[in-house]
Formats: sequence, C-alpha cells, structure tokens
Amino acid sequence: MKIEILGTGCAKCKKVTDNVKRAVDELGLDIQVEKVEDINRILDYGVMMTPGVVIDGEVKVAGKIPDVKQIKQWITG
Repeated sequence: MKIEILGTGCAKCKKVTDNVKRAVDELGLDIQVEKVEDINRILDYGVMMTPGVVIDGEVKVAGKIPDVKQIKQWITG
C-alpha cells in the first residue's frame, strides 16, 4: 500500500502528514508514505485544494484535514 500526502508544506499539510504517520504507526503496518509537493503531480490527481490524501492512486480527500480514525478506516477498508 502507498499513501501520498499532497501539499506544498503549509501547516495543514504538516498536520495531515502527522495524522497519516500516526495512523500507520498505530496499525503497525508496513505502508509507504510519500509527501508530494510537486504542483504538477498534485494537479494530475485533479486536486485543486491541498492538503490531499491519496491511497493506492485513489484520492480520498482534498482541502480537508482527516483525523487519525478516518485515515485508519481508509487503510483497513
């Protein structure tokens, strides 16, 4: 599984990064987490507002900060 965090480094993007890492740690899974700051890659996903979260190529949220519980639900399906 691969999780991409879309954002240019604002405070909201950093909070999403923290929440994603916490969710992954709490689940104890080996998941690749990547921070995507390249605006062209972000736009390729059709995301116009950051932060965004993409799991295995599927945009889960854009323009909002998901909490740890929500992220864990996305990961575990």
